[in-house]
Parts: sequence; structure tokens; C-alpha cells
Amino acid sequence: CKKVVKAAIDTTVATFGSLDYAFNNAGCGADGVHIPFVPLTEVTEGDWDKVIDTNLKGVFHCLKYELLQMQKQGGGSIVCISSGNSQCFTSQRSAYNISKAAVNGLVATLGVEWARFNIRINAVAPGYVMTEMIQKGINEGIIDIDNIMKVIPMKRLLMPEEIGNSVVFLASDEASGITGQTLFTDGGWSKAGLPEEKDM
Repeated sequence: CKKVVKAAIDTTVATFGSLDYAFNNAGCGADGVHIPFVPLTEVTEGDWDKVIDTNLKGVFHCLKYELLQMQKQGGGSIVCISSGNSQCFTSQRSAYNISKAAVNGLVATLGVEWARFNIRINAVAPGYVMTEMIQKGINEGIIDIDNIMKVIPMKRLLMPEEIGNSVVFLASDEASGITGQTLFTDGGWSKAGLPEEKDM
């Protein structure tokens, strides 16, 4: 991972002259793709390590080499992908939830640590987004879309471009005064209390 990240940054700088923006999007479950829906007592150490290594250590490696380059050139902006599960701790996803909560903490810490070097670090935490993986889960009955809609105030899944818009905003000069923050782009899920169905 370290060699791949460093090579990618070196190639970017050689091609474009600098690394002005970076976007770190790492996420997987125990099988390398899906989030494991099992209680902690059934999570193997190997599965735990796989999720933490990808979702947290992968971001660590990216940040380390991005920061070194941005410090050298005098500044830059980095955005990491977190998850709504970093704050809305749905059960049976312990490794995933913790890895994404740790990304929020890492972003906050580095936002403070690297602001003096004119480097901003933020995160976007998506809620439920209409992706092929989500659609497949709905089709297979793994994801209960009706249950999800009970706790999303906007009453819809977000589209991938809505997450992209949040990333572009935080990376851009339009967010020049923002660092160390996690922006929850989740249709209000992270701010919702009890399901609203009885109030509708």
C-alpha cells in the first residue's frame, strides 16, 4: 500500500507539477467488499484486521505521503471519505463503524496539526447512497429499505453525485476556512431521532 500510494503521488507531481488536492476513499468489509453483519463475538481477528487495515490504515498511508508533498509545495487540500456509520452506530458492524469513527478523529487531529502549513484536511460522511452495491442488497433482501426510510428525514437515498459535490466543495477554495471537519451528507440521518412514521 505504501509503495503504491507513494508511486501515485510521485506520478501526479511529475505529470502536473504539484499535488493540490487529494481524495482518499477507502472502505471494505470482512470479505474485502461487504460490511459484515455479525455480532462482535463472531468477528474473527483476521476479519477485524482486514477492515481496519483498509479503512483506517489505508487512509493513514495516503495522508502521510500527501502531507509530505503538500508541505514541500506550500499547501493543499485533502478530503477523506468517512461514513454515516461513524456516528449512527448500527449494530453488527463493529469493525466498520469503528474504522470510520477513527477516520473522523484522524481528520480532526490532522486538521489542527497541519493547518499551520496551509494544508486543510476534511471528511465527507455519506449516508445511504443509491449505488450498485446498495441496489443489490435491496434486491437480495439484505437491506431493508423501508426500515432505512424511517430514519432518513429526506425520505430518499442520495445519489453518488451528491456525495461528489460535497467532496468538491470541501476540496475547493470555497471552503478555504474549513479544516478538521466531517460533513455528514446523509439526508439528515445523523441528526434524526426516533422514526417519524407516526408523525407523518
